[in-house]
Amino acid sequence: MKLDFRIPNADELFNLNQTEHSALFHEIRETWSVLLRLGDYISSNLKTERKGEIHDQAALQGDVSIGEGSIIEPEALIIGHAVEIKNSLLFNRCKVPHFNYVGDSILGYQVHLGAGAILSNYRLIRGKVNVLLDGKKIKTAMEKFGVLVGDRTEIGCNSVLQPGTIIGKDCVLYSNINFGGVLPASRLVKSKNELIMVPREENGD
Repeated sequence: MKLDFRIPNADELFNLNQTEHSALFHEIRETWSVLLRLGDYISSNLKTERKGEIHDQAALQGDVSIGEGSIIEPEALIIGHAVEIKNSLLFNRCKVPHFNYVGDSILGYQVHLGAGAILSNYRLIRGKVNVLLDGKKIKTAMEKFGVLVGDRTEIGCNSVLQPGTIIGKDCVLYSNINFGGVLPASRLVKSKNELIMVPREENGD
């Protein structure tokens, strides 16, 4: 089966009605350029509001905006356990629950990251991040660029997505996948690594 190897635009990746920040996507050429706008956008638009129901034992520090209808319970975490998110945009109902790193990335509507999934944003051999498309490198001119994950895509536990990765809508990546490049919509990615079972020796080896 031949894959549709091209870079999807923002409308093909995301339902822009599922974020309050769709203005970030206006008049852009490449979807990843939204990441370059985030800093200024947050500085200009973030209002430190604390609406909703906030328990008196909840600790809120720094510039935090709590939307109307939110409930913050005692000792609650706004983000999942041991999760780090840096310069990223998460659409509505996106779930980043356990031991995840999301760097310089955009996660669409109802995207789910399994425990331990990592979205890398920085090349091990330092340099500008490229998008790998059908064996060709598309330059982004960005030092840090993680992953664009289309709506409703599921990323399995302990998977690692390389810098400059683009995943289409409605995809499933099984656990322990190491993936980079462009994946069209509605694809399933799994590893077929074979387990080897041998008798155990008496010495324990």
